[in-house]
Amino acid sequence: MFYSFLRNVIRVILFIVNGKAKYLNREKLPDGPYVLVGPHRTWFDPVYFALAASPRKFSFMAKEELFQNSIFRWLLHHVNGFSVNRDHPGPSAIKTPVRLLRKGDLSLIMFPSGSRHSQDLKGGAAVIAKMAKVPLVPAVYQGPLTFKRLFSRKRVTVAFGDPITIDRKLKLDEAGQADIEQRMQAAFNALDKQINPSFEYVDISGEKEKEDHQD
Repeated sequence: MFYSFLRNVIRVILFIVNGKAKYLNREKLPDGPYVLVGPHRTWFDPVYFALAASPRKFSFMAKEELFQNSIFRWLLHHVNGFSVNRDHPGPSAIKTPVRLLRKGDLSLIMFPSGSRHSQDLKGGAAVIAKMAKVPLVPAVYQGPLTFKRLFSRKRVTVAFGDPITIDRKLKLDEAGQADIEQRMQAAFNALDKQINPSFEYVDISGEKEKEDHQD
């Protein structure tokens, strides 16, 4: 209930701030649970992913430090967040999302690169999808990269790709992981080109730090 309420509130706020977002290829989204994967470009791209794929509800990983604050812990719990130690993930980083996906009520938003400023794909998403027997659904965000720039009204676009099914017989060794990573990256590249053929992602983390300092 709270998840749906908060999603509607955020949708209204973002509409006021940035206008109506554009969502492409929503017909590609599976009816059942899945792992939504995409390049992590800004701290609020998971918010737009969740809005674009509604009415499906999502769970997501959050660093364990956020759960030390009682208010954040309450909020994260009610929006289906679960704690992960990023330095030492441990078995729960796999078991928890697999359990949630198997229940069927929630999908998972996950960024294979881990960091907003990394282009390296990691294998956790593929392992989780295979164990939970759900597909990976590639998605990309294009639009402002800081909340301040959302006020520029530059349109936000989210695009979804064809689901990537992981064969249960596929061994997720180095070669198997590389195959899935290549398929995900190819999907991200194709979606970016669909939105904007001349698109190139530029990491503005250093520029953002300057903006925040000036403010």
